Amino acid sequence: MALTAIPVGFVAGLFGIGGGLITVPFLYFIFGELGINQAYIMHLAVGTSFAIIIPTSIVSVLTHHKFQAVDFEIVKNYGIFVIAGVILGTIFAASLNTKALVLFFSVVILILGIYLLLLKEKEKSIVINMKLHIKIILGTIVGFISALMGIGGAVMNVPILKFFGYSINKAIGSAAAIGFLIALFGAIGFLTSGSYLKTDLPLSFGFINIPAFLIFIPITTFMARIGAKTVHAIDKNKISKFFGLFLLLVAFKFFYEYLKI
Repeated sequence: MALTAIPVGFVAGLFGIGGGLITVPFLYFIFGELGINQAYIMHLAVGTSFAIIIPTSIVSVLTHHKFQAVDFEIVKNYGIFVIAGVILGTIFAASLNTKALVLFFSVVILILGIYLLLLKEKEKSIVINMKLHIKIILGTIVGFISALMGIGGAVMNVPILKFFGYSINKAIGSAAAIGFLIALFGAIGFLTSGSYLKTDLPLSFGFINIPAFLIFIPITTFMARIGAKTVHAIDKNKISKFFGLFLLLVAFKFFYEYLKI
């Protein structure tokens, strides 16, 4: 867990993601090795991931904010619909067959990765106003998928904000702030559902494992600060390309998971 927390925290700060794309698979494997009830391993991995993302994203957001890279207006106006999606996703998670969703997620991330690789960073960013119906549709979808995957949603929100004219730095910083909202409501949802189902998992509250949370937090929060500072020292065009490559790796990983299911 300690070794996993180092890259999770750094990548979280660097790309504004919560780190769940790395945390969830590792926690799934670790909980499996510890002999935890097979029926609830994925739920526990996702719920614990959300709990870990909360303080990690706070540190990431505060660091990005120092570089004036967080648009709190879009976080507020768009984030409310993301929260609605998260609530729907956490309710749906208990009864989900994930195979179709994993394939859908893989295709979406692959397209977004290619989009960022081909996109050229403009000298001057002109933000296009996101209409209300677009916020509702995109926000709900992003929140819903994030809730089922245990992620902060930045793998979708960064390309979305880029499409609407945000610079890569501001897209990453704002996505990190939206990721905090996703993690907060996701953690509450999985804590509640785990308690309601009376799962009685060892050293856990609902679907949140306390030892994993305590091991990850000091390391991820420290590394998130380093990652967030690093991104502002890199050329903007290179950040978009790095993020695009990262998304392609994520897409291929989920295609592989889809074939295994």
